[in-house]
Amino acid sequence: MYALVADVEKYPEFLPLCEALTVRSRKEREGRVLLVADMSVGYKAIRETFTTQVFLKPDEKVIEVKYIDGPFKYLNNVWRFEDTGPDRSDVDFFIDYEFKSRILGALMGSMFDRAFRMFTEAFEKRADQIYGAGRVA
Repeated sequence: MYALVADVEKYPEFLPLCEALTVRSRKEREGRVLLVADMSVGYKAIRETFTTQVFLKPDEKVIEVKYIDGPFKYLNNVWRFEDTGPDRSDVDFFIDYEFKSRILGALMGSMFDRAFRMFTEAFEKRADQIYGAGRVA
């Protein structure tokens, strides 16, 4: 599951609201990867793009996302993966954010909340497609 989540460039293929994702830069050091990426999201007539720093730590099975620029006041996101058996892992997903604009927050806030809840389902479905149904827990 770590590899699936770390493959951020594939997000537009399966994540709700994600219309595009472009990696601006990639730096690798001692097995860790630091990405700067632009993610474009949309819902009906509203489109926003924001930039984040994505720190991939495969040895710790952790992905940390820090906000750089866009419509948010702040955005923090952490993924943690724990192997629980053959072909099984527990995934902990944390996200905290606030929009800069109260109006944008009112328009997109509840939709973003629903979308983030749908992320779990989208990643599970993607894992079924890649690794085979019944192997994801």
